[in-house]
Amino acid sequence: MDPALNPDNLRLRQERVVFARMRGTQDRVADAITTFAGTMLFVYIHAFWFAVWIALNEGLLGQAGIFDPYPYGLLTMIVSLEAIFLSTFVMVSQNRQAARENVRADLDFETNVRSEVWSAHIGAALGLDPREIEQRVQELLTENRAKMNGSPQKPG
Repeated sequence: MDPALNPDNLRLRQERVVFARMRGTQDRVADAITTFAGTMLFVYIHAFWFAVWIALNEGLLGQAGIFDPYPYGLLTMIVSLEAIFLSTFVMVSQNRQAARENVRADLDFETNVRSEVWSAHIGAALGLDPREIEQRVQELLTENRAKMNGSPQKPG
């Protein structure tokens, strides 16, 4: 059997599989952090942490428990550093999402080219007129664009 006609060689690549091969450990860590940072649990943990920090530094356990007096300079620095790192993780994840969309677009293009080639060969084998089919395709595309733009349709 011709290797080009082997069914395993004709199988289309899946975006998930292609993208998984591109991911490294650092990418997985950045995605995990970004995913967790986007949850309500993250918000609750921070609200609790801030409340405890402020309560301790307002003297809840007495003067000996105060380690960052008002205006909470240490807390401000920690929160600022956290914001810097979280925004960086979000940008890393957004860049990876953009790369994933590029992979998806490339695979979609490959699929569309394959479909077009197969359609042309099947049409030729059936004796169909490619010009007539293309004219009908253009008519349908024009109608669909008009529908999407809210323009009135031409009577068929």
